[in-house]
Amino acid sequence: MNKKKVMYSVEFPIRCSPSILYNFLSTPVGLQEWFADKVNQRENKIFFTWNGSTDGAVILEHIDNEFIRFRWDHYNPEEFFEFSIEQSPVTSETILRITDFADKADLKDNQRLWSSQVSDLKHRLGS
Repeated sequence: MNKKKVMYSVEFPIRCSPSILYNFLSTPVGLQEWFADKVNQRENKIFFTWNGSTDGAVILEHIDNEFIRFRWDHYNPEEFFEFSIEQSPVTSETILRITDFADKADLKDNQRLWSSQVSDLKHRLGS
């Protein structure tokens, strides 16, 4: 029933400090600014609401200002989505890398969706 999904990553330059970016990636208030209509957290579980429909995700692990990894309730145990923050050694630019899983057929659509979401994030950050 569950098809094996493929892991992929997309990277976006973000003009802001890693600590400010991390706040937008890891807190209900920050995530609600760009990722979902409404975000609530109970312990290590985050609830994302879009158009009245709610999806839950568990926070698997995180390191402040570096990365946060979630697993959607409907994902297989080995699947996750992760926001990681890197700084280019050359330009000191902050890079947001998003790692996620998708069916091969949905890969381009998923990448476009992340691009759209990150565009909202950049707008909120003034980046």
